[in-house]
Amino acid sequence: MTAVQTGAPPARQWSLDVIRVVAVIGVVAIHVFAEMVANPVVRGTRGWWAAVVADIGFVWVVPVFVMISGALVLAPRLHESGPADFFRRRLPRLVIALLFWATFYVVIVRTIFSGVPLTRLALADLMLGGKPYTHLYFLWLIIGLYALAPVLAAFLRDGGRRRALTFAGVVLSATVLTGMSSSIFDGMGESRPLTLLALTQWLPYVGYFLAGWALRNVFLKGVPLVAGILATGIALAAPILQYGLRPTLSVLDAIAPVSYFGPIVAVASLGIFVCGNSLLAEWTPGPRTRRVLRELSDSAFGVFLVHFAIMVVLRTIEPFTAAGASFLLSAAEWGVVVLLSFGLVFLFRRVPGLRRVV
Repeated sequence: MTAVQTGAPPARQWSLDVIRVVAVIGVVAIHVFAEMVANPVVRGTRGWWAAVVADIGFVWVVPVFVMISGALVLAPRLHESGPADFFRRRLPRLVIALLFWATFYVVIVRTIFSGVPLTRLALADLMLGGKPYTHLYFLWLIIGLYALAPVLAAFLRDGGRRRALTFAGVVLSATVLTGMSSSIFDGMGESRPLTLLALTQWLPYVGYFLAGWALRNVFLKGVPLVAGILATGIALAAPILQYGLRPTLSVLDAIAPVSYFGPIVAVASLGIFVCGNSLLAEWTPGPRTRRVLRELSDSAFGVFLVHFAIMVVLRTIEPFTAAGASFLLSAAEWGVVVLLSFGLVFLFRRVPGLRRVV
């Protein structure tokens, strides 16, 4: 049986909630296991390889987050009242979150807690570069995509599925080819890095944003679904092996970088999105499961924002000070950070003032 294209999606596409929750848990994994992956002392051990699987195995999370946003935000009904109404309803929360968390991470986490001096040049670099802390570039990224959304939605509105797929394919292909070009130059010994600043963080993600809308209602069944799952599994395994075997695969590193803009990672991200939606297409959760899943999904944005601070604090407490050399400790840290992050966001969401920043 071939891909099935239905009409209007359900009021709430529960598969997107499941994927969002798994993705934010994956974000935490990337940041937790990165310390062990970067530790040369344990490189090559079984524990190190397990950390690489847990880290690089979630390389798809940010592209899929963007795809979920595209699937939801580019819906024509959200733009019926014009761009001004859309911006008024969507952007204030993101801007408030950006201001709050940028200040919190720069002043509290970076300067006071971590003791990193904050010079004028460093502050300008953090703010103008769009990375006030490691993960906060995502806020600039989403704000930029939301600012562009009314234009994209207007173009897509009357074009049907073909226009959406073509547009997404062209833009995403351009992004991947640009990423490959940069890495090929690096492989030839001439650095041509892709530099993104605060106001351009969104630019390479437009293809994923469009792909989320174009593929939102594509469900595979039977042989196509099995083939899709196999292809996705291969696309997930390849970067893990590629990263773990560095620098022996230098040619592959050049033409298929392990980054959000690499061709293999793009295939894996698209596969996760389509296959995840397909596997859960006919799933209807019961009332209690709906409540829990809705709460977890709605908390994912806050978990993304707060988890890094929890992780930084946790690493000052025994036994997690040694997590960078132990897979078991890193895995335990991952679980604790996930639980504390969801718990804290659960509380924040019930306080009127704090609710606006998560």
